[in-house]
Amino acid sequence: MKKNSRLFMAFLCCILFISMMMAILIGSVGITPTIILEVLFYKLGIITEVSATNSQQIIIWEIRVPRVLLAAIVGAALAISGAAVQALVKNSIADPYILGVSSGASVGATSVILLGTFSAFGVYALSVAAFLGSIVAVTFVFLLARVNGRTSVMRLLLSGIAISMIFSAITNFILMMSNEQGGIQSVMHWMLGSLAGAKWSNIIIPFLVLIIAFLLLTNRYRQLNALLLGEETATTMGVNVDRFRIYLILIVSLLTGVVVAVSGTIGFVGLIVPHIVRILVGSNYKVVLPFSAVIGSIFIVWADMGARVAIAPEEMPIGIITALCGGPFFIWMLRRQRYSFGEGD
Repeated sequence: MKKNSRLFMAFLCCILFISMMMAILIGSVGITPTIILEVLFYKLGIITEVSATNSQQIIIWEIRVPRVLLAAIVGAALAISGAAVQALVKNSIADPYILGVSSGASVGATSVILLGTFSAFGVYALSVAAFLGSIVAVTFVFLLARVNGRTSVMRLLLSGIAISMIFSAITNFILMMSNEQGGIQSVMHWMLGSLAGAKWSNIIIPFLVLIIAFLLLTNRYRQLNALLLGEETATTMGVNVDRFRIYLILIVSLLTGVVVAVSGTIGFVGLIVPHIVRILVGSNYKVVLPFSAVIGSIFIVWADMGARVAIAPEEMPIGIITALCGGPFFIWMLRRQRYSFGEGD
């Protein structure tokens, strides 16, 4: 990373930290920044005494901090997944959900909420079912895309569309057959994305998967760059394109599936963030991946703040916020004639 890129990254990290602190401040119970810092330092063992009440400590440490951290994790995961998928299919309008992840996860979540399946997993039933549903959907997409031992990009896209439609139809059928109005509302809320269920226990696994996936993708940034030049060029550069596609599909599916399982479907992040990054720093995946992670985190932290205050005291699904932001941006990007996939300004 060049010196200017490092300075820009440091600036973005500061923006992310400030955004996360602001997100912890926002809530129905007013808490001062001093109290927040005291509680954070106390819980981290930096100080031994704190003036905050027990209720304030619970609100900050058990409710707001996990939610903000989960927002940052979800944003980073979806953004780097989107960047990887766009290289995978060499298509600027691709995002992680074209692999059928969200539709498969929706079937799993709907079956738990309305049918009570996977009840043996207790409080983790929703996450487990959503994750398994996403993996099943991606497996079907991958098998359909394989022809004579090779993975066709066109078949991958078409298979993703077909499987998404089939799984969406299954979800709609379950909704139609259900008479539980409360359950139907919960399903719809989950399908539009929500971080309201964030807690320390469901942050650890997404965080670990994010770190592992980020390291694996960063380690292969040269192959990702080669894919942007085309399959034939990548092959002449020594990349086993078919094997590398399988590698990317597995990583992206795992990362997106884990995230969707805890946050629901949050659209547009994996679509627009990589575009913003390429406009800002160019198309070299050595910088695209880390910048996508940080900007994706900032985006979701702010989107979650908007979801909490837009119709307070009620909470708006975060997917609505991301769509309202992402839709106009995407239209603007399409109208911007100088922009093309894989090129920055």
